[in-house]
Amino acid sequence: MLTKKGKYGLKALVHLSYLPAGQLAFVNDIAVANNIPKKFLDAILGELRNAGFVQSRKGKDGGYRLARPAGDIKIGHVIRVLDGPLAPLPCASRTQYQPCEDCDEATCQVRHMMLEVRQAIAEVLDNRSLAAMRDSADDDVATVLKYQN
Repeated sequence: MLTKKGKYGLKALVHLSYLPAGQLAFVNDIAVANNIPKKFLDAILGELRNAGFVQSRKGKDGGYRLARPAGDIKIGHVIRVLDGPLAPLPCASRTQYQPCEDCDEATCQVRHMMLEVRQAIAEVLDNRSLAAMRDSADDDVATVLKYQN
């Protein structure tokens, strides 16, 4: 399950993806525009900076921007940085595997199902860029506006 930290991190990255190349956004502006608590967003952006997704500059003219093009940022990687493994169970994780104490992994039907679930999640998130996520939202808004007029 995507946590609020992961959701807010993705919202902040989408926000930054709309900026012209090189332009910075203030944390407060990102927080207000996306309904994110500023203090929480500060911590999230720090993690995203440490992971190389965003760059920051301090001072009056400071703020945040994407560290690389939105098309080069994969959603699965962002979620792993902020929320950890994609797998719904530790025994189905590829990056942080942990055996379960209460079952035989070779015959556990729950584990085998969760391996499929993990693979399906990874297939979508690891093949979707931030740019594609942003653009699909734009397409959705355009469709809604078309039918409202």
